[in-house]
Amino acid sequence: MSDSDHSRRGIGRRDLLKCMAWAGSGVVWTLGGGVASSVLAGCAPAPVKPSGGLSFVQISDTHIGFRKAANPDPAGTLRETIARIRALPVQPAFILHTGDITQLATPEQFDQAQSLLSEIGLPMFCVPGEHDLVDGNDPRPYLARFASRDARGDGWYSFDAGGVHFVALVNVVRLGDRGMGTLGAEQLAWLRDDLAGRSDSTPIVVYSHFPLWALMPDWGWGTQDALEAMSLLRRFGSVTALNGHIHQVQQKVEGNLRFYAARSTAFPQPAPGEGPGPGPLVVPAEKLRATIGLRSVTLRTSDAPLALIDTALADA
Repeated sequence: MSDSDHSRRGIGRRDLLKCMAWAGSGVVWTLGGGVASSVLAGCAPAPVKPSGGLSFVQISDTHIGFRKAANPDPAGTLRETIARIRALPVQPAFILHTGDITQLATPEQFDQAQSLLSEIGLPMFCVPGEHDLVDGNDPRPYLARFASRDARGDGWYSFDAGGVHFVALVNVVRLGDRGMGTLGAEQLAWLRDDLAGRSDSTPIVVYSHFPLWALMPDWGWGTQDALEAMSLLRRFGSVTALNGHIHQVQQKVEGNLRFYAARSTAFPQPAPGEGPGPGPLVVPAEKLRATIGLRSVTLRTSDAPLALIDTALADA
């Protein structure tokens, strides 16, 4: 894309490169018909919302309570993220948190996470990560703190906003082969009923902690019964699936299904297949903020594909 192409969007190539050097550890979405184009939060001029659309912010894998070398202060990087959100020229309608709010799901960590996240001052919709479960499979303490009022089962729910249907799926409570996530028969039956009667033209945003595609099954980076969920979603003209868990930007497009994994606000993980397996990746302290970051996206009513610009929490 040329400088003039970017300039027509209100930002030149030089400014674009400068903006891509800082981070804000979240994903800013503006929805209008379910198709996306990108906007650089904090760098571009205040975006104009499309008619009938809305914007929201996705954050993920805050890991409050983590104390290891990969990031001794995840609360600090979360505070930086919150500052970025609060400084957005157009405040989003709500926040989506795609799991691993805490490191060990202790009452103290939940307290700290709640206190920090409340500083954003916006409604928040969450799904649990595996680190938010007590003893590895008990979601009740998480549910008591972060569950939607309409949550069912282990915490799944849906809501509508700006003409878009949002579906929160829980795939971390019972793990499958090689540690992959599972949705289970009860949740899949609920999903079938939830989608029944909705127009094929309804834009869908589905979000979960584990990816809903087989990103790296040998590392547990996938959802074992996701194909059953995808079979229920394929009839819709626009489906965007958001996830956390892998602490890095990855994406896949499969027909009308678009999958996007987000960075963590805390620490990176290795790229799929690089090294012996997943886990916190230690990088030099001065490079940490280049590995945790922000993706800004604008969804508009158009025939353009969903476009993304990912930045990092590093200063320009």
